[in-house]
Amino acid sequence: MPPNPRGVVVVSATAAAEKSRRRYPGEAKGFVEEMRFVAMKLHTREQAKEGEKEVKQPEEQTVTKWKPSVDGYLRFLVDSKLVYDTLEGILEKAAFPSYAEFRNTGLERSEGLAKDLDWFKEQGYDIPEPSSPGRNYAEYLKELSEKDPQAFICHFYNIYFAHSAGGRMIGKKVAEEILNKKELEFYKWDGDLSQLLQNVRDKLNKVAERWTREEKNHCLEETEKSFKYSGEILRLILS
Repeated sequence: MPPNPRGVVVVSATAAAEKSRRRYPGEAKGFVEEMRFVAMKLHTREQAKEGEKEVKQPEEQTVTKWKPSVDGYLRFLVDSKLVYDTLEGILEKAAFPSYAEFRNTGLERSEGLAKDLDWFKEQGYDIPEPSSPGRNYAEYLKELSEKDPQAFICHFYNIYFAHSAGGRMIGKKVAEEILNKKELEFYKWDGDLSQLLQNVRDKLNKVAERWTREEKNHCLEETEKSFKYSGEILRLILS
């Protein structure tokens, strides 16, 4: 008996639909590569070769042109600590099961920032209270984490991965300009940083495998907001 041709038609239609579906930049390598691609486009050409954004704010210039101040840098560290404290607290409570994947990754920054602020205090500096950029971002992250895991994970990725890349360049520049080349704990990691990052990439890709394409797109769309909030905190260094 000849095979049912209708079965062939169904298989062919499915294969054609798969083939015609739009492929997203980086998709073949995993969802983290999609996030990286979107994030890099939001840099300026001065910051990254893949950047497409025009320079509109002082912090969007290349780090070599920055003129940081100690007071501004302290405000940046204080607001950054509030954001990292908030992020790490959210992951501990884990309103969604996927958040628990990102506890104790080795990328945590709160403890290092606390030590750095103690060091500044020992040098005779007054430590300011968190300002509106840090408070606003922390509040936004709290609200988002309770109702929108895809958008929250976008912020998680961009905050930690940006600090491990451009953030380190900023730390080096500031240390040379105003801290007599002192390396702060904020820019130190226990173990091999590249391996810590790879471990988190693997976890992110694993979590995103359970998302629909619409949920993935929703996560990617949050990238611009992440850059906006982080940029406002970064700008404090130059204030």
